[in-house]
Amino acid sequence: QVKPQFESRANMSCVVFTAIIYKTQVVAGTMYFIKVQVSDADYVHLKVFQNLPYKNQGPSLESFQTGKTRDDPLTYF
Repeated sequence: QVKPQFESRANMSCVVFTAIIYKTQVVAGTMYFIKVQVSDADYVHLKVFQNLPYKNQGPSLESFQTGKTRDDPLTYF
């Protein structure tokens, strides 16, 4: 659901957009930190916020880090 937000903000088009691993942090909703494969060798880390259910809002891309590899550890940022 955040692929269009990422493509727009990163100014790139992703043929591959596969989540590999994720971590969560509970705040006033849930913050997801997701490692996503965007090409054969390129990965990005996404920080996605999902508001509380009663607010009826979809996930929003808070920030991202590009230039990652499959072996880079997924950390909170």
